[in-house]
Amino acid sequence: MVKRYLSVISLAEARELVERSFPAIPGVVRVPVTTGAVGRITAGPIFARFSVPAIHLSAMDGIAVRSADTRGASEQHPVTLPVAVRVNTGNIVPPGYDAVVMIEDVWVEGETYTIRKPVSPWQHIRPVGEDIGESEMIVPKGHRIRPQDLGALANYGVTDLVVKNVRAGLVPTGSELVPAGVMPPPGKVVESNTLMAAAVLAEAGVEAHRYPIVPDDYDQIRDAVRLGVAENDILLVSAGSSAGTRDYTADIIRDLGEVLAHGVAIKPGKPVIIGRVEGKPVIGLPGYPLAAATVLREIVLPLIARYGLPAPRPERVAARLTTSLQSDIGTDEFVLLSVGRIGDRWVAVPQSRGAGVQMSAVRANAYLQIPAQKEGVEAGETMSVRLTVPRAEAEEAVLITGSHDPALDYLADLIRPRDVDIHSTHVGSMGGVIALKKQECHAAPMHLLSPDGTYNIHYLERYLPGADLVLLCVAERQQGVMSRDGLTIDDLPGRTFINRQKGSGTRVLFDHVLTKRGIAPAAIPGYDREATTHLAVALAVRTGEADAGMGVYSAAKALGLAFVPVATERYELAIHRAMLDDPRIAALVETVSSEAFKRVLRDLGGYETGETGVLRGLRG
Repeated sequence: MVKRYLSVISLAEARELVERSFPAIPGVVRVPVTTGAVGRITAGPIFARFSVPAIHLSAMDGIAVRSADTRGASEQHPVTLPVAVRVNTGNIVPPGYDAVVMIEDVWVEGETYTIRKPVSPWQHIRPVGEDIGESEMIVPKGHRIRPQDLGALANYGVTDLVVKNVRAGLVPTGSELVPAGVMPPPGKVVESNTLMAAAVLAEAGVEAHRYPIVPDDYDQIRDAVRLGVAENDILLVSAGSSAGTRDYTADIIRDLGEVLAHGVAIKPGKPVIIGRVEGKPVIGLPGYPLAAATVLREIVLPLIARYGLPAPRPERVAARLTTSLQSDIGTDEFVLLSVGRIGDRWVAVPQSRGAGVQMSAVRANAYLQIPAQKEGVEAGETMSVRLTVPRAEAEEAVLITGSHDPALDYLADLIRPRDVDIHSTHVGSMGGVIALKKQECHAAPMHLLSPDGTYNIHYLERYLPGADLVLLCVAERQQGVMSRDGLTIDDLPGRTFINRQKGSGTRVLFDHVLTKRGIAPAAIPGYDREATTHLAVALAVRTGEADAGMGVYSAAKALGLAFVPVATERYELAIHRAMLDDPRIAALVETVSSEAFKRVLRDLGGYETGETGVLRGLRG
């Protein structure tokens, strides 16, 4: 019999279910005032154990005086003090003295002190308790401890804290899992979901405990769940939440307690399980990383917040979407984004929507929720998006949209110390030209061969007539045939091929060469199969999925493939001239022109750097 979800409820229903199903009473624990206390939530107010300062201290280098003795002092009538004591900043002010005169205002002759202006009582003195008084509250209940709090607590005599404590257990399941640090053989994957989940929970102030990997065995998983429930306040079971033949999580929760919901109308993350065992929440996480991350953010963290451990709220910005996104009615869909400021507006570029594509989360700095009542959003529509980084960091983003080249990753690495964060989207050279036309990117990498044998200018003049553009040369690079055994263009008929997407410069070059050689695309099996990067082509060739593909030498070299050159092309970044005044783009130009970047290109191989960093306008 085919297993089906027990139920599919809305995200709002899931959150309401979680809220009413669990008492959410946190425990408390005493922790020392060390770095480990940062991020923990206080279970009650914390009070100073002593005053700071504990005694009157001098705030200046000078002399301690009785303020009454200084009355009438002036330039015309200086006063020689009957008593005074020399003090430095931070020294104890002796009893009987109630002010300090700065040393630069004192005429010293031996042990005699003369002043020319009076001081008021307690002038230049740090009185007892100026910072804080004994028994004064330092932080209230429900306060998340920050680094600055830690130093203050220690300074005020506090050596330990009573904090809210929620223990969460994480049980990874699956016979296909191997621990981190092990190269997974075919059909196996590294167990990383509980590592990510533990970090998310720790950031919220939860004490997270990861259990060893449990294979797909009903009894072993049941034992692990029973132990996890006994030892924790909340249990997360990673994978096994869908409806496959080895997905046992729902049945085990039902065996030990009850399944409250199996399936929530969110994407990614639909096969989540919300269960209860011995009155405690047991959440079944989907196995795909982005699905698990979505469930953690949208369901688990709101549950944690009910225990008094609220997660930081992401800042929102209004951003214009570069691409239309379709979505299913009735499902809340979450899409990861790269956002950046172009002029006076925010622009959002969607990342891959595949639930298993972890790099989308690495590359993204924001996300968008498409509500269940919408069928999607249109390109050009302005939407409220939530940042996953501080706003200041998002302001540093430079959106580069167009042709792929491995050198862009190294460029991003070199420029990062200059507070510039490059976000590259690989849509081919023509895709970059269109993005540049719509002002949806800061720079468009391209290498489009013109009919006259030149590169790029022809297409920019055609699609952006009258635009004031400049081209920044990244490098002149070798394009050719990548294969395992040294195939040439003439060898491709009858051999399995993997192509680049339509509109890419590599595709344009390949079609040009085929036409010159009189080779019909239909003679090349796989001509219509497309990849969006040079490395994706190289991987397909190395794994045997294809016999050959077109790409740059650096990609072939990186994966140990044979390479037969076909052409040397000019790979450039097209930029609106007005952008050159933007400090981020100025840093980009300088970094491309740097000797450090040229060395990287030479090390990668297949690049000529004589033109690297050269700027040229469309009209000379």
